[in-house]
Amino acid sequence: MEALARALRLSDTERDLLYRLAGQTPPGPDIVPSRVAPSVQRLLDRLSHTPVVVYDAGWTLVLANAPYDALMGETATWRGLERNAVWRNVAGLPSRVVHTPQEQAEHEARLVADLRLTVSRYPADRALRRLITDLAAGSPRFTELWDAEAPPPLADPSRKKTIDHPAVSPITLDCDTLFVALDDLRITVYTAEPGTEDADRLALAIVLGTQSLQL
Repeated sequence: MEALARALRLSDTERDLLYRLAGQTPPGPDIVPSRVAPSVQRLLDRLSHTPVVVYDAGWTLVLANAPYDALMGETATWRGLERNAVWRNVAGLPSRVVHTPQEQAEHEARLVADLRLTVSRYPADRALRRLITDLAAGSPRFTELWDAEAPPPLADPSRKKTIDHPAVSPITLDCDTLFVALDDLRITVYTAEPGTEDADRLALAIVLGTQSLQL
């Protein structure tokens, strides 16, 4: 329903009506939102040539644009837990992001710590509780981090990420995550400084990737 409302760019009132016409109750404030408001969508439209991915507060993928898929690999085939960034990291699913073992461990700890905060904000969300149960059942690493209840590690001092793209060599990019407070979304944007070799590699990766996605 959210995907349909997003595609139709419905206002909040129209979206709620869509839910009711389908015999469903519109999500309330006690449910993790996956809503991309029309104003946020307009912002994303302006970034249509820049790799952008949007996650909800539980780190489940809401949407990824074509340049993101060109850079990181196609996300359209992801189903169930595959769409959750916490699961993809603690389960060691393939990723083009290059991390040292220490960086990966700290990244996982940050994700789990943020997920714990989300659970505290949405204690009545049954889908979120089911996500925690599935993560615990499927990943000893998640259980270890969840049970430790350690404070979140310090924020990564570097916003740089190196992407091991299969066709364009490693690309080092600026990675900035923006928070939409009202809808509790995380929008991550990947950019390169203009005129650099990384900018050229990013542009080539997007061209190659978007062409293959259209075939």
